[in-house]
Amino acid sequence: THWKHGGIVGVFGYGGGIIGRYSDLAERYPSIAQFHTIRVNQQASKFYHTGFLRTLCDLWEYRGSGLMNLHGSTGDLVLLGTTTEQLEPIFFELTHVLGQDIGGSGSNLRTPSCCIGKARCEFACYDTQDLCYELTTYYQEELHRPAFPYKFKIKLDGCPNGCVASIARSDMSFIGTWRDNIRIDQKAVQAYLSGDVEPNGGAHRGRDWGKFDIQKKCLNCVPPDACLWWTMNCRLTIRIVPAVCIVLT
Repeated sequence: THWKHGGIVGVFGYGGGIIGRYSDLAERYPSIAQFHTIRVNQQASKFYHTGFLRTLCDLWEYRGSGLMNLHGSTGDLVLLGTTTEQLEPIFFELTHVLGQDIGGSGSNLRTPSCCIGKARCEFACYDTQDLCYELTTYYQEELHRPAFPYKFKIKLDGCPNGCVASIARSDMSFIGTWRDNIRIDQKAVQAYLSGDVEPNGGAHRGRDWGKFDIQKKCLNCVPPDACLWWTMNCRLTIRIVPAVCIVLT
């Protein structure tokens, strides 16, 4: 393409966070001779106050192109398109006005990213936001000063539903699992069986898929002779088999 990706450009004291972009058509299009990208360390679980977003938008309209990416696969809030002389003023306003750091880029630890966690999700098995904050602050040196042979990503899923796709999108995955006695909501089981609760959250509505098949959707999804049993009185029960269930719990 007409874009050179990379190059030595950044803010004082940081080796990452800024992705240099230069055009080889600078003489023809001087306004986009430089179009650097800034990665901003996203809030944990990507919760934003509207005042923060307005201030950030005003900043980027004034000192950049106004184009943003919320959010990249890495997790950062990405500011697309500015010039070299604007980098230090932008960095100053981000850190001193918004209290926000820039994220990681290059051959370093990328900005840790987590799911919404216990803030709003009933399935979270641990506090993803707390761990994400702890990892981000503890590994600041690795995040801002590239010293690795390649990038390294950490993502945190609160449960096996995997809303941030930690396995597919990271090098180190944290996935919450249940570590207590297995619980069964018998009323919910009956609601699924009777059709009061739509299977798959209603994602498959519009076609006749038949009744909810508890054998296929639930019992067949665990190892043979494992914990779940379907009784004659239409109740889901548990038989503890330590050799099998220790993995599941």
